[in-house]
Amino acid sequence: MKEKLLYISTAFSFFIICPRMAGMLHVICANSDLPLYRIALLGSLIALPLILLMVWMFSKFKLTGALIYCIGTDLVAAYLLSDIGYKAGLETAIIALFVFVSVKIAPKISNLVFKTK
Repeated sequence: MKEKLLYISTAFSFFIICPRMAGMLHVICANSDLPLYRIALLGSLIALPLILLMVWMFSKFKLTGALIYCIGTDLVAAYLLSDIGYKAGLETAIIALFVFVSVKIAPKISNLVFKTK
């Protein structure tokens, strides 16, 4: 049990470090000259309770509830990033939209590939 928990938790950590995060790093780099390592460290600390709240949302309201919460946090991020430029805020909102659409479409595509219902 402990090995499986560590194994799956490690996989989850790789989901947190995702292409979307690299995209957001690009948006921040393109629009500011702030210290990236400090942003990453402080942002990670701030994110911990937000991640736990997302897990709680998922446990209570399943995928749709968690997605609504995550889109809400993306919109807050877009608003906050608009402080360094409206372009950064708009790009963040667009990325959030693509994530939502992708999560809805991915199961349908995989069902077609693996011919499941």
